[in-house]
Amino acid sequence: MIAMEEDTLFSRNVKRPLADRLRPKDLSEVVGQEQVTGADAPLGRMVRSGKITSFILWGPPGCGKTTIARLIAEHTNLYFEQISAVFAGVADLKRVFQYAEERRASQGKGTLLFVDEIHRFNKSQQDGFLPYVEDGTVILVGATTENPSFELNAALLSRCQVFVLNRLSAEDFEILLTRAEKEVGRKLPVDAKARELMKATADGDGRYILNLAESVFNYAKEGEIFDEDGLLKIIRSRAPVYDKGRDGHYNLISAVHKSLRGSDVDAALYWVARMLSAGEDPKYIFRRLTRFAVEDVSMADPNAVSQAIACWETYERLGSPEGDLALMQLTVYLATAPKSAAVYKAMDKALALARKTGSLMPPKHILNAPTKLMQQLGYHEGYVYDQDLDDGFSGQNYFPDGISRQKLYFPVERGFEREVKKRVAYFEKLRYEKNRDKSKEEKND
Repeated sequence: MIAMEEDTLFSRNVKRPLADRLRPKDLSEVVGQEQVTGADAPLGRMVRSGKITSFILWGPPGCGKTTIARLIAEHTNLYFEQISAVFAGVADLKRVFQYAEERRASQGKGTLLFVDEIHRFNKSQQDGFLPYVEDGTVILVGATTENPSFELNAALLSRCQVFVLNRLSAEDFEILLTRAEKEVGRKLPVDAKARELMKATADGDGRYILNLAESVFNYAKEGEIFDEDGLLKIIRSRAPVYDKGRDGHYNLISAVHKSLRGSDVDAALYWVARMLSAGEDPKYIFRRLTRFAVEDVSMADPNAVSQAIACWETYERLGSPEGDLALMQLTVYLATAPKSAAVYKAMDKALALARKTGSLMPPKHILNAPTKLMQQLGYHEGYVYDQDLDDGFSGQNYFPDGISRQKLYFPVERGFEREVKKRVAYFEKLRYEKNRDKSKEEKND
């Protein structure tokens, strides 16, 4: 009995973590998510109406997903049940659904089931939610850091709205730090630069910056003010929020591509550096940049693909970190190179035409005739060897007899492709003149 009283007394004296003490009491206090929780925002209107339907909260770590779910349960008189897909299994889900059914039958009270990391449940586990969501046994609120379009079943998604939450900004962090100072009763013991470093290190995560603030309060001696170096000793290191197999991976490589395509060398270097610092395999980035060299630079600078292969081979020989410079060199080369998607577009047109025309044979005059039968059938008859002509160009037709001549490649007026365009135009003119002269000869005959 005495031991129990001592435990109770001890638990009362221990302060809850700062992040927990500052948890908002109302949706209006949630920082950085006004587009979802505001009075006129979709989720805000849903709460005011009192008619809550199942939904998914998609956003980065520390943006307020759990807090929002708790607040909705409190303001709508729903029983709040929380599980994590990382630890829960089928047995846990069955128990939750059973209790929810009993609670509704005996108390008439609904259950808001908050499932953290819901994307970690497999397809069959996600399917298990469907009957209980449909009959109203639970209001499902799923939280995920991954794109629901890729990670959640279509059947489950069709029964849930999706609300997208933002990573917190520097302005949002300032609000949180001010609240922390008010709660603790004193100013955060850091100088202006260290305060900005805290925001940068938090990387959009509100929970992290509050935990860091609590550490700073605890570490600081009386009268001590931490500068950047002092703060770094507390922080030590924080890995960037990035998963090589999931959304962060695809978002960042997309940012690399768009920056290169937009010829923004500084942005391209930044996004490549972000991927490297997050632990991305440089070989993956080299592969994507090599593809970019043939897709987006292409004939505007045919040397781009040579640069890509050369830089890739350089990295293979040097390894990291020395070889990382080759990756940055290639990034700069591709960002500043002239761009053309003419070959890429021509490929699409050529493939579409090939599918449309099926198995049309090449014209007989460009087929070899190694046998007498093939000679009798007219193979190779009338073929002109272009190199025998003074201008090296015969102007003959090389498309199947069943279709007219097609224009597939449209070079642009950029970089080396400007010269290619002149060559294409030259051959088109020669072809026209040759065919015109041939038509005249055939009429005279």
